[in-house]
Amino acid sequence: MYHYKNILIISDNFFLINGFCSLAKKYEGLHVDYNCSAVNTSLRNNTSLPVKLTAITLKQDWPQVIAKYDLVISLHCKQLFPAEMVKAVKCINVHPGYNPYNRGWFPQVFSILNGLPFGATIHEIDEQLDHGAIIAQKKVTGELWETSIDVYNKIVHAEIELLDAYLPAILNNTYQTITPEVEGNVNLKKDFNALCQLDLNEELTMGKAIDRLRALTHGEYKNAWFTHPETGEKIYVSLNLEKGKNKN
Repeated sequence: MYHYKNILIISDNFFLINGFCSLAKKYEGLHVDYNCSAVNTSLRNNTSLPVKLTAITLKQDWPQVIAKYDLVISLHCKQLFPAEMVKAVKCINVHPGYNPYNRGWFPQVFSILNGLPFGATIHEIDEQLDHGAIIAQKKVTGELWETSIDVYNKIVHAEIELLDAYLPAILNNTYQTITPEVEGNVNLKKDFNALCQLDLNEELTMGKAIDRLRALTHGEYKNAWFTHPETGEKIYVSLNLEKGKNKN
């Protein structure tokens, strides 16, 4: 049997829930429940998911969590884990960034902008944001022609690969951790929101302007915008990049 048997998965990400469900089939004797944020009604109502999701609001529901589960895994959960819960039950985070760089909100966006590594990290959760001891991590590449969603898609696949490799050690509590030598940096939601509003009078090199727009281009999401100087309307901006063939 495993050291941890009663497991709670908290996720707001369709791809990672599907991926974990596939991995969990390999392990007999596990009790796994799946929760998502209470506000994420679209994910809960998604009938193509292989499991039933239950709404949870950790700020108020954490006492029930520690009473029922001995391991909690966050797969892109959009809620902060209360300090009381982190102290009482083993909590592990699967994070779409290469810790300790660009901890916090949308790591790949800020890696495009500041040139710090892209990657995925599995780490223990402590009372600080994306800060706990590292269990495993993997770098991914980010190319000049890739936007935020291109890099993000590579990262979530790397996260599943890490889970596949390290889930046995996590379940048996036999993994080893490392502590980063530096604290790194943290980006909050307000930092991302500040990037989204474009100043038409801001002076940037062409390279930095392209980086800003590709960092803010994420599929159908409307991130980058500026205000029409006459009407005050928001004008949304995204970037389409296509890699050409080398000419001989």
